[in-house]
Amino acid sequence: MVARLVIAAPASGAGKTTVATGLMAAFTRRGMAVSPHKVGPDYIDPSYHALATGRPGRNLDPWLVGEERIAPLFRHGAAGADLAVVEGVMGLYDGAGASEFASTAHVARLLDAPVVLVVDAAKQSRSVAALVHGFASYDTRIRLGGVILNRIGSERHESICREALAESGVPVLGAIRRSDAVATPSRHLGLVPAAERRTQAAQAMDAVAALIAASCDLEELLRLARTAPPLLADPWTPGPSAPGGVRIAVAGGQAFTFGYAEQAELLTAAGAEVVPFDPLTDETLPEGARGIVIGGGFPEVYAAELSANEPLRKEVAAFDGPISAECAGLLYLARQLDGRPMCGILDIEARMTGALTLGYRDAVAVRDSVLTRDGERYHGHEFHRTAVDPAPDRPLFRWRGGADGFGDGRVAASYLHLHWAGSPHLAPRFVEACRARSF
Repeated sequence: MVARLVIAAPASGAGKTTVATGLMAAFTRRGMAVSPHKVGPDYIDPSYHALATGRPGRNLDPWLVGEERIAPLFRHGAAGADLAVVEGVMGLYDGAGASEFASTAHVARLLDAPVVLVVDAAKQSRSVAALVHGFASYDTRIRLGGVILNRIGSERHESICREALAESGVPVLGAIRRSDAVATPSRHLGLVPAAERRTQAAQAMDAVAALIAASCDLEELLRLARTAPPLLADPWTPGPSAPGGVRIAVAGGQAFTFGYAEQAELLTAAGAEVVPFDPLTDETLPEGARGIVIGGGFPEVYAAELSANEPLRKEVAAFDGPISAECAGLLYLARQLDGRPMCGILDIEARMTGALTLGYRDAVAVRDSVLTRDGERYHGHEFHRTAVDPAPDRPLFRWRGGADGFGDGRVAASYLHLHWAGSPHLAPRFVEACRARSF
């Protein structure tokens, strides 16, 4: 059994990431093996979770992988850990669309885990008790094990809040004073990923670990985590190991930081040797690569540097093997990004816009590609502030009110982010296409 906690909040902006990451770091500094998890499709928070714990940050999203895989994926990621900390998404009951499906509450129920509610107390005092009472009584299937008060202004403020909450029966497990020392810079898609500010992020991690250790009752939080019962689900596995020998280059570095840990595990199980490369600094693809995977990230931030690496761009353009590209990868394969030359595999131009495209997509593949087959259904996610021109006349995916993507026997490129654990046929299909390709 793995002790576990879900860190939730009434709404976004209450401080979940600070508290969850600080708890991960504080317990890790005590010598515990801490498994970090994030509800939802977020790529950035898990980068800080990984920095805090030294283990891969893993996502738990019932929409992307199916609710039946949440407990197995959790057990897979938490194998060998003493404690798992799960950071929630948005407000506790906020899910996909009008339902609470894929909400923090949904995942907490699937994991049978106690919930700790982070409450921003900056502009209230006794009212925190009414707020917490509402969340505790709204759904009795959720076990609200305690509250952490964030942005407390003074000893008097803390005393009033604690006194009010004592009447609610929900224990206060921490009270955090306002602090600028743990602030994380943001930009157009949220926090700046840890990989882009590793030194500063490491320093901030020390600060947040110290802040949480001094402000929260770690012993009581650990006791609460250990009340979680055993999970009966078997751990997820990426599948039986296939014969190896297929080298697949996976883009990384500061420009391509978005990805799910299970993708590399699935590719490896399917027979791939996964080799990272950095399109910002590497002038050649890994030797012997038979396929390329380019995930999400921030190529728009690094467009000048990506464009300046002309040797690699030309090699990617001439590459004759299968390519899987999501969002940032789509932009890198375009002719241009904000007027700067990219690889030119796709006859499109990409540009930044002022509009945020965000949301889950219930997509159907409407043509064959190196990844997809016509008629297959995929649950994905969009998250970008860019657009491409012209739009595809024969898109790879369609969904209600939208269409997207480019695909053929060599390329699958779209804005749609997929969690390959939710579509486990993708990895063996891609590896087999790479294996079959002659060079």
